[in-house]
Amino acid sequence: MAISKAQQRATANYVKKTYDRIEAKVAKGQKEVIQAHADAQGESLNAFINRAITETMERDSSGEGAE
Repeated sequence: MAISKAQQRATANYVKKTYDRIEAKVAKGQKEVIQAHADAQGESLNAFINRAITETMERDSSGEGAE
């Protein structure tokens, strides 16, 4: 079923109000490696990146991995 132009605009407005965007650059070919890992975990690329950031920040805050 096709999505109407009005629905597309409503979705775009919701995303703009609800989320911040971050652009990340990775070496050529690395995106496919990251995507494959996310797929293997049953996650979208976005969900995997968010989880990786959250877990790293939690680990850094708790002092784990500090030398």
